Amino acid sequence: MLKDIKISFIGPGVMAEAMLAGIIRKKLTDPANILISGPIIDRNKELEDKYGVQPFTENKKAAALADIVILSVKPQRLEKVLEGLQGSIKKNSLVLSIIAGASINKISRLLKHDKVVRSMPNTPAQIGEGITVWCSSSEVDETQKNITQEILGAFGQEIFVEEEEYLDKATALSGTGPAYVYLFMEAMVDAGVHLGFSRRIAEKLVTETLRGSVDYYDKNGLESRHLASMRNQVTSPGGTSAEAIYYLEKAGFRTAISRAVWAAYQRSRELGQDADTHPPESNI
Repeated sequence: MLKDIKISFIGPGVMAEAMLAGIIRKKLTDPANILISGPIIDRNKELEDKYGVQPFTENKKAAALADIVILSVKPQRLEKVLEGLQGSIKKNSLVLSIIAGASINKISRLLKHDKVVRSMPNTPAQIGEGITVWCSSSEVDETQKNITQEILGAFGQEIFVEEEEYLDKATALSGTGPAYVYLFMEAMVDAGVHLGFSRRIAEKLVTETLRGSVDYYDKNGLESRHLASMRNQVTSPGGTSAEAIYYLEKAGFRTAISRAVWAAYQRSRELGQDADTHPPESNI
């Protein structure tokens, strides 16, 4: 479906590279049909040499040639970039945003363009193992939705939602989620070092434990078991796991995670606050 479609990335950062690498790896289109635009010439040249994509330093020129324009700039630069793109995007072109917190309404209003998809990928997309939640404006047609699925599916799994409010929630849960996991792993490694393991061995024990636990869940728990049921399998009465979990619960482990996710959600709403709208009052 993408063979003759030109795709422009506005902002050739790490996530943009993960996306274009996935598109090329899956052979969805020829690298020559992928355009990248950014102000740093060395970065553009790096991606050109590595993938065979076309580099630009002027966003308008790259956007004007594209059937799909992917917005992958920092949230802080969004308004300036969108205002600079006004009038350059073809009427029937699709705009796909991966910018945290940026609402469809805000993107559409600043671009003066109504075919907009908003998505929230996460870091594992860089190795083709990401999960992306996305939604679209009502003007996006079925063909463009199918194209979006192909693009997002090139670097992991994708989930479509009808209501845009779930994008900020996905930002807090899956978009920011890897940071929670790495902090948890870091704490476990430090505990292992405190017990007397070398850091190398502690890191190996923790990473393989985490990897094996997820794989075991995928094979045995995804359809038939609740997470609590699987946890109970390794929690013998009066045993080491029961003792450890008691202290985690006593320290407010679940509450801390819940509050962290809520804080990330609130911050996502703040980043995307539109001048024409006001975020809802917190109910927590």
